[in-house]
Amino acid sequence: MFVTPGYAEEAAPAAGEVHAEVGMEHDAGHAKGVFPPFDSSTFASQLLWLAITFGLFYLFLKNVVLPRIGSILEVRRDRIAQDLDQAALLKSEADAAIAAYEQELAEARSKANAIGQQARDSAKADADAARKAVEAGLESKLAEAEARIAAIKAAAMREVGTIAEETATAIVQQLVGGKPDKASIAAAVKAAGE
Repeated sequence: MFVTPGYAEEAAPAAGEVHAEVGMEHDAGHAKGVFPPFDSSTFASQLLWLAITFGLFYLFLKNVVLPRIGSILEVRRDRIAQDLDQAALLKSEADAAIAAYEQELAEARSKANAIGQQARDSAKADADAARKAVEAGLESKLAEAEARIAAIKAAAMREVGTIAEETATAIVQQLVGGKPDKASIAAAVKAAGE
């Protein structure tokens, strides 16, 4: 309800009357115009209720709230310690797995190097064998070619001797004019060939 100052003055109860709203007498033992918590006549009771309330609040905090907070902190501390232990265990397992992986990797690399070296040695041996086979084939072909050349040379030399004898016979016939002796021409060509 909206109360105007004029209405409040008219409707104000007289001293000793009881307020209907709160059930207290109006202006009973209070200084007029002072806010009740600042009234010096109520300081003692206010201090008493402050001490009682503070004591009850302290007991409530000490016996109910702080043990709950302490247990929560202890549970969290235990959980954190457990998580740290588990993390340390997992880290050690991971380190062991990494070490095993690196060892296996090193072994695989050494095996790969050994296999590569073996393959290089095998390829080199195969290449050397093929080269030797080719060289042997070339040497046999060279020997055959030299033998053919020698045979052709020998045949050519024989024919050269015959051609030389025929040529010498023809020259002597033209120069001397008769039939020359074939034995003497053959002996002369033979002596000139050596």
